[in-house]
Parts: sequence; structure tokens; C-alpha cells
Amino acid sequence: MPIAVYVLALSIFALGTSEFMLSGLLPPIAADLGVSIPDAGLLISAFAVGMLVSAPLLAAATLRLPRKLTLLGMLAVFLLGNVVGALSPAYGLLFASRVVSAAAAAGFWAVAAVTTVAMVPEQRRGRALAVVAGGLTVANVLGVPAGTWLGQVAGWRSAFWAVAVLTAVAMAGVLLLVPSVRPAAERPSLRGELRSYRNPQLWLAFGITSASTAMAMATFSYLAPLLTEVSGLPSNWLPAVLGLYGVGAVIGITAGGRFADVHPLRTLAGGIGAAVVVLAVLAAAGSSVTVAVAAAFLLGLTGFVTNPALNVRVFALASSAPTLAGASNVSAFNVGIVLAPWLGGLTIDAGLGYLSVTWVSIAVGVVALGGVALASSRQQRAVLVPA
Repeated sequence: MPIAVYVLALSIFALGTSEFMLSGLLPPIAADLGVSIPDAGLLISAFAVGMLVSAPLLAAATLRLPRKLTLLGMLAVFLLGNVVGALSPAYGLLFASRVVSAAAAAGFWAVAAVTTVAMVPEQRRGRALAVVAGGLTVANVLGVPAGTWLGQVAGWRSAFWAVAVLTAVAMAGVLLLVPSVRPAAERPSLRGELRSYRNPQLWLAFGITSASTAMAMATFSYLAPLLTEVSGLPSNWLPAVLGLYGVGAVIGITAGGRFADVHPLRTLAGGIGAAVVVLAVLAAAGSSVTVAVAAAFLLGLTGFVTNPALNVRVFALASSAPTLAGASNVSAFNVGIVLAPWLGGLTIDAGLGYLSVTWVSIAVGVVALGGVALASSRQQRAVLVPA
């Protein structure tokens, strides 16, 4: 695997740490800036929505720019956003810095994915994309807890400074180690890339990405109170169990990268189907702490095993227009991230309890499985009746 792939993974690690570390820093941020904790929580939503909207727009705006230059530019803006966040004297400026940082993160994600695909042979795309996306997984396992701890020990602003330093290291790595992979003769066209959106299979792939992501995140968003209030897990054990979820995610995304190159649709069907089974067991026996802890690990594994296949599928369907398609898939992931806590919150607010979110995940998972079945059927039909 080219070392540049690991450099891009390090960059995604920095972006992912910044995106999710605020979940552990909301009380001190709220107290320091004089806002409520729910208002502070909007900083997390602002980042996800910013990524959702910005990814395709920035991909289109930077289409003709050299990819390496775009990567460096996005990291520079992201670094600046975190510096402004660390220095923000008021909530409004911090909110604005999160939106700007999210836009830069979205642009980087989109270009990093297409750069990764261009650096490796087609039969190794899944593995390479798994390494890059694994940066986000490791951010959840190591970066977010470290950022939360640092923020609690040295103040929440120190976590922003740490991400800024990490981003500077990533910029140096991109500058020195990521090659300029675009051939000199290539002249990308926005109109040409937009033609790929005429393919209904591509839109179906985006839908599967959103649904499978929402399936995993609807339960994960409320996993902490589910474990402590329903399963009876002592609160001091919660970080260890969430870490176990992260370990499962690392194993899942690594294994998924190997299977995705050969059988992307089968990987999607197997991963989503296995997740639905785990969720059903959790829904039926979630009051058992043993079952809940085992389910946390398995949810991490099954929820992330599909990630490389979701990306490989999109790049296969839009091989002649990878930049916008890859950016749109970033948006599709964030649609799932935004929808998941809202959907789970509806059932909790209705008084159905924390275990009800597992049924939300199951329902969305069944929708995702239906999408995979439809994609498989259309693919087989295209093979039997070539255009």
C-alpha cells in the first residue's frame, strides 16, 4: 500500500477527531460561553450539516484544480477553523468556525477518496479506501477520548489546539508524500461529471449509503444511556465498552476492505444483514449487560464492515466521473449521521425507551437490504441484457 494512503488516513484522523470530540466537551463549552448544553450540542449538528451541503459544491468548484493543491488548501482552511475555534470568545464565532471547518473537511474527504482510488490498482481499491476511512474509525477509538480528556484537563480550547497541530503534521505529510496523481492530459469537465448522475444505480448506491449509515448510528447515538440505564452497566465501565465498539469497528472496516474489492454487493448484504440480527438480539435481550456488551462490539464490527463496499460501489458506477460522485457519497454518509439521532429521538420522546432505537435501526436496515437486493437485481439484468 502506498505510504501516501496512510498520510491521507492521518489527515482523516485529524478531521474525525475534531468532528466528534465535542460530544465529550459540551458541558465546559456551554459553561464557558454562557449557553445551554442543547445549544452547545448544535455545534456537532452544524459540522455534520456543513459536510453534507459542502462536499458536492466544493468538489465541483475545485474540479479543475490539481488534487494535491486542493488537499493542502482544504487542510489549511481546516487548521485555521480550529485555531479560530480555540480563540473564539463567543458562541456565534465558534459556531461559524465549525461550519467553515466542516466545509473544508467535506472537500478534503471527497478529493482524498478519488486521490486514493487513482493511486492503487482497481483490485485494491477497497483495501485502500478502508485504510483512509479507517482514520475516522481510529479517531473514534483514540482521538475522541484523547481530545475529551485533554479538554477536561487543560480546558476545552486545548483540544482545538491539539487538532490544529495534528492538522499541520498532516499537511506536511501531504506536501512531502502524496504524489500529483492526475495525468497532465486529463481535463475534467463539470458537465461530463454531472452526466454520471443520470445513472439510477448511482442514486440507489447513495440511498444505500445513507440508510446503512443511519442504521448503525441510530443505535450508536444512544448507546451510552442504553447501556447504563437499560442494561445496568456501571458508568465507570462505559468508556471501556465504547472502546470495545471501536475495536469492532476497526476489525470490521479492515475485513470489509478485503471483501469489497471482490464482492461489494455481497459484502453489503452480509454486513447489513448481520447488523440487523445483532440489533434484533439487542432489542430482545438488551436488559442483560452481557448481551449488551457483546452487541456493542458486534455492532461496531457489522456497522463498519460495509464502509469500503459503499465507496467501491460508487466509484465503480461513476468511474468516468469520480470526483463529484465521491463527494456525493460523503454527503450521503452525513445524511445518515444527521437523520439517525433524530429518528432515534422520536421514539425516545414518544416514551418508548432507549431500546426503541434498536427497532428504528432494524427498520432502516431492512430498507438498506431492500436497496442492496434491488441493486443486485438490476446488475444481473444488465449483465444478461447488455446495453
